[in-house]
Order: sequence, then structure tokens, then C-alpha cells
Amino acid sequence: MRFPKPAGAALAASVLLMSSLTGVTQAADGVDKAAVEKVVREYLLANPEIMLEVQSALEKKQREQQEMAQRDVLDKASDAIFNSKHDGVIGNPEAAITVVEFFDYNCGYCKRALGDMQALVEDNPDVRFVLKEFPILSPQSREAHVVSAAVHAIAPEKYAEFHEALLGSDTRADGDVAVKIATGLGIDETALRAGMEDPQIQQVFAETYDLANQLAVSGTPAYVIGKEVVFGALGKDVLQEKIETARACLDKAC
Repeated sequence: MRFPKPAGAALAASVLLMSSLTGVTQAADGVDKAAVEKVVREYLLANPEIMLEVQSALEKKQREQQEMAQRDVLDKASDAIFNSKHDGVIGNPEAAITVVEFFDYNCGYCKRALGDMQALVEDNPDVRFVLKEFPILSPQSREAHVVSAAVHAIAPEKYAEFHEALLGSDTRADGDVAVKIATGLGIDETALRAGMEDPQIQQVFAETYDLANQLAVSGTPAYVIGKEVVFGALGKDVLQEKIETARACLDKAC
């Protein structure tokens, strides 16, 4: 799923600028407010590129504020983000660098990014992927993730193989498809279906949704790498760059 720019950014910038200028004229004594506003309006119409500068500055400020808020969440909720016992792990469980991925089994971009994860784990023995079950696209996705959570709970040694088979499938993921893949890996269906009834699964989903909201994650895939939250299927090379940045921060404060 793509992450579009916030709608109406240009309009917001325009309103912000005009409100600021209006505030200035209201604060000044003995000023012809209507005349000042008329001059400002005419100037902006004659120089509309100024609005692009305002929009750019506004977006930069919003990004900086979002990054500060994200870093605060990463500090305060570090264990829940990086070390939850409910999350599947692919790669060396003791790896020094963690990439957290929020994913949905029916996300086409997540499917495309599966190969990136596999290659990154292969190329970087000190990297592990922590997988956040984040079903947001459909009820069918939620069914598939319930099965996935149950697989992780009752047969964690099968989780990586299950995850790669389901996410890599061309078939739309739902409960039946997920169960078929799990039982095909030798997982007992009776035990699996019992595990799927565990109310903790829904509780963990709720906790993941809350974390995602705090981190401004609204689509998939999204990643937490070191102190950075990145959005979208950016490709192996970009993720590798983020990993290198995280690796450089292991021995120093970043």
C-alpha cells in the first residue's frame, strides 16, 4: 500500500500564511487592514511560487514533528516494538540489528518486499526481521493473520516457513488458505484451530494497531530500523542503507 502525501497540503499552507498575515494586521494599531490584505493578496497572486515555498516549509516542519514523536514512542515502547514474544522472527534471533516490519498478508507491496527481506537476512547475519501482524486490508486478511499468530504460538519453528509460503503465494490469503499451508507443513490441524481461538491473538492485534497509530503507520509495509520509521516497499538497496545507518549507531549515540 502506498503512503500518499497528506491531502490539502497546499491549501493548508495558504490558510496558514493568510491567517498569519491577518493576525499581524489585527495586532497593529492604526493600520488599514483591508488595504494591507489587498496588497498581500495581489502580491501572492503575482508570485504564486511563494506558496510552494510555504508548503515546503510546512511539510518539513510536520515531518520533523512526526519524527520527534516517533523517536519518543521508540524510546518509551522499545520492548513492545522490538522484543514482543508474540512477533515472528526471521533471521538470527540474537542479531544485533532489528528490522521491524508491519505487514498484511494481502498487501501486494508486502509480497513484493518478501524477496528483499530474504536477501537482506542472507546478506546480513547480524540482522533479524521482527514481523508485526498488522491485518488492515480486509476481513480475509484478519483470518489469515489469526492463523499466522496461532502458528507462531504452537509451532514457532515452522513460522518462518509458513510466513514465506503464505506471503509468497499468488492466492488471496484467508483463513482457509492459511490453514491449508500450515497443515501442509505438518502442523496438527486440531491444535492449530484450538490455538486460533486464543483471545490473546485479538489483544495482540489491538496492541499492534495502537503502536502503529503512535508511529503514524497507516499502511503496509512499514519498517522500524534503528531510530527511524520508513514507509512503503522501498526496495532492498534503500533498506540496506537504513541498516548500515543503524549498524553505525551501535557503537555511538545517534
